[in-house]
Amino acid sequence: MYAVVKTGGKQYKVKVGDIIRVETVGGAPGETIELNEVLLVANDQGTRIGQPFVPGAKVIGNIVNHGKAKKIIIFKAKRRKSYRKKQGHRQRYMVVKINEIVG
Repeated sequence: MYAVVKTGGKQYKVKVGDIIRVETVGGAPGETIELNEVLLVANDQGTRIGQPFVPGAKVIGNIVNHGKAKKIIIFKAKRRKSYRKKQGHRQRYMVVKINEIVG
């Protein structure tokens, strides 16, 4: 059994026992999280595809920990104009262990 869930503007194919890194939604490590935006559920009975979401389906998992991704540098420059702009960004994420797929 597996499901495709949408969170943080991205889609993830998950099954029970998987560990995924998603953008931080909130919550402390050890808490339970529900992902309600399920796009597809496949099990022994067949495949259910949502339009856009599967009604009544959800994915339940536990938050393992939080972290920050590797730093990326955004550098903009225009030649001959003395324009330079440098920015850095570190995206926050949380690690989620999938416990159950309901649907």
